[in-house]
Order: sequence, then C-alpha cells, then structure tokens
Amino acid sequence: MPPDLLELFVDAAARPRTLSVPLPPGRTVRGDGGDADRPTLWLSDDPAPAGLWSRLHAAHGQSGLWPLLLEGYDGEPTRPWEDGEFWPERGSSPAEHDPDQLLAGWWAGQTAPYDGDDQLSNDRRVAVTAPYGLDWPGLAPPGEPWMAPERHADHWAEQLSLAQPAMRLGLVPAERGSDALAVLGWLGAANHTNDPGMLSAVLRSWEDRFGVRVIGVGFAELYLSVAAPPEETTEALRVAAEHFAFCPDNVWQGQRPCTLAAYAERIVDAPTWAFWWD
Repeated sequence: MPPDLLELFVDAAARPRTLSVPLPPGRTVRGDGGDADRPTLWLSDDPAPAGLWSRLHAAHGQSGLWPLLLEGYDGEPTRPWEDGEFWPERGSSPAEHDPDQLLAGWWAGQTAPYDGDDQLSNDRRVAVTAPYGLDWPGLAPPGEPWMAPERHADHWAEQLSLAQPAMRLGLVPAERGSDALAVLGWLGAANHTNDPGMLSAVLRSWEDRFGVRVIGVGFAELYLSVAAPPEETTEALRVAAEHFAFCPDNVWQGQRPCTLAAYAERIVDAPTWAFWWD
C-alpha cells in the first residue's frame, strides 16, 4: 500500500482499515481550500485500469475508501483533481438535511414568478414543469431494483470507463458513495448550491430509493448507476421533478424539447443518470 494512502484512513484508530487491492501509481491530493488537515483524495497518475473500480468497490467495506472515475476539465485536464480545486470541509454534513425540503426549496427557486429580464416568460416556465407547474409534487416512491445495486454499479462503472477512457481513478474516505461529494468539498454545482453536503443528502435518499451509486465525477458532471429506475412515464415524472430541482440545467439546457415531460420519457428504464451544472 502506498504510504501516503494511510493519510486517508481518517478513523483507523476507531476501526481497523486495510486495502488489499494493489493500486497503480498515484498520489494523495489536498484540496486548496477549507480547514482539512489531511488529504481527502487519492488520484491515479494515469487512466483507470480495466476492472479496478469494481475491485476497489468490493473492498470498500474494509477500506472505507469509495472509488470514483474522475473526469478532468475539457482543455485543462489537471483541473480540478490534480490541482486540488475542491474545498474539503467547506459544506455541511448530509445528515443535517431533509432531502424533501431541499428539493422543494430548489424547485421553488426555479419555478417562482420572475419580474426581471428573462428569456422565458412566466407562462413558459409553468409549461416547462407541467403537469406540476409551481407545485412541488414531493418525493417519488422507491423503485424495484433490477439487480443488486453493487453489481449494477460495477457493470456501469466499467461501461463509463470504456466510454471515457481518459478518466482517472480516485479514492475518497467516505462511508457511502453518496457522501463523497461532501467529503471532497466538490465545487461542480457551485452555480446551483455552494454546499456539497446538500447534494450528498439527496444522493443518500436516491441510494435508498433507487439503488443509486456514485460512479464518476467531473469538473461539473456527476455520473450515477441506477439499479431501480422508474419503469413507467407516470413514475418517471415524479423522478424527473427531483432531477429538475437537483440539477435544473439537465432540463433547461438539456435535450430538446426542454420540458419535464420530455425529460421524464428519457429516464424511463434508464440504468444510469448523468447531471451537468452550467
């Protein structure tokens, strides 16, 4: 085990931590802001070798290190990971937040009547979020997993690595994959929320309800495997409302037509979800 990796074992005194999976060359990285007194990321020097994400995922229970496929900024590949462009301990703990209240608040912020200059009239805003309009519909009911979420995540992490072969491997000291953004102090959604703990709170809820696992992160992108996606459009509409509140750009600047109803159709039976913040 690389000696500097021991710095990531933050609770080693209370709970023995080991990692038996051999790692390729890499190094730990400290975030460039916040009050963290130790690294919160191990980063491979080169793209992730085939199958390594799954082996590290299987070892997570013993190591406490969650594996991530990490994508660099287009044209500046050292950002944000190699440059330490994240802010550990900047945000709140995910446990402090109620996901329903968070999403309801973000929904209200996106659907509220607007008096200033805007490309969308208020009538058009309501039409985009039909059939709900201004009304937050509440959390969607849980889905039925197609397979064990861990197996599903292993498969789709491998597919993501094949689709984006430049992605590097990261390890983050997180008890659950949903908490990785909060532990890192990820800044990718800063134009929507500057508190990654809030994002992780929603991801915890999606882990429980939809078998979601965090498999990859970019400069402003998030990649999830989904073992229990909505299977019908009526179910998908409620999930789409959560997506819109969580990441409005997925709808406002996504595939046309840019409406909640069209977006819902695209996530029926979708085995992965991807988010991008402008």
